Amino acid sequence: MKRDYYEVLGVAKDADADAIKKAFRKQARQHHPDVKPGDKEAEAKFKEASEAYEVLSDPEKRQRYDQFGHAGTDPNQGFGGGGFGGFGDIFGDIFDMFGGGSRRQGPRRGADLRYDMELTFEEAAFGVKKEIRVPRHESCDECQGSGAAPGTHPTTCSQCQGTGQVKVVQSTPFGRIQTSRPCNACRGVGKIISTPCPKCSGQGKVRKVRTLEIKIPPGAEDGLNLRLNGDGEAGDKGGVPGDLYVVISVKPHKFFQREGNEVFCEVPVSFVTAALGGEIEVPTLDGTVTMKVPEGTQTGTLFRLRGNGIPYRRGNGRGDQHVRVTVVTPTKLTERQKELLQEFNQSTTHEQQMGKKTFFDKLRDAMG
Repeated sequence: MKRDYYEVLGVAKDADADAIKKAFRKQARQHHPDVKPGDKEAEAKFKEASEAYEVLSDPEKRQRYDQFGHAGTDPNQGFGGGGFGGFGDIFGDIFDMFGGGSRRQGPRRGADLRYDMELTFEEAAFGVKKEIRVPRHESCDECQGSGAAPGTHPTTCSQCQGTGQVKVVQSTPFGRIQTSRPCNACRGVGKIISTPCPKCSGQGKVRKVRTLEIKIPPGAEDGLNLRLNGDGEAGDKGGVPGDLYVVISVKPHKFFQREGNEVFCEVPVSFVTAALGGEIEVPTLDGTVTMKVPEGTQTGTLFRLRGNGIPYRRGNGRGDQHVRVTVVTPTKLTERQKELLQEFNQSTTHEQQMGKKTFFDKLRDAMG
């Protein structure tokens, strides 16, 4: 079982970036394989600290780790791979600290991208198709990603023999340490491009704005994260592209509130309808429906309209709509209306007006 990353580095959960970096440097000086060659325990501790630093030094990775724990950094959980903004080799920063190092020279997966999409309440409820424009790097179709002009090919760097790295011996307070640095001749690539591709200037990738159609499923909730495989940044050296994550935010509605798949609203009712009963018109996501209000309905009474809520995102059916009625007291009465109310007041008892039991009756019962 993995240890907590904050525990590994010995920092508090609210530690800032400088504190995390300082703690990692301390661990690296103690356990780096070049400091303790052949020490398997030190190598394991160094790798554990490196993994913790790789996550906690990146704001987005750290946010996902704080929210989901180790699952938030697991590629199998939909968070790993290229990562938002790119997941590099976890030893890159570490070896750079020792004067440069051996980054992996093989194919590398492209970085993941994030797109924030705002939906209306109804769009999130019933689903919608949206077109979005995503700027990203794609493999150059002129050179097929090689970076070399058509008809030419990159050649193996003679200085590093294609490894992209050269060995350097340094004198440190810990003694003489041999490290590897990126080759200056090929800039760590291992290949020399004599004639760069004119379209991508030898980079192998070009910047494009791609239009994509996104299908939002019914029942989408605020914060939903949709993953589009392969729609992120292009990979390096033949690596697979990253993914695109579409993060949903839902605008608040002026009338409806949502809790899961349930919808809540508040509807005013005249005191006559509340007293005598009747029918009222209630807005729903599907349009206006007629709802019966029974005789003697009190303000705050909650009614249920079954099947008028939010569709379930997984499976069939929908939630319910809950209607809270508020009895409205009339204002600006005419003299005749006041007379009628006075007659009503005189013809009824206090209990009839207040219900089966008055407030004072209930208080007296409670007090014994």
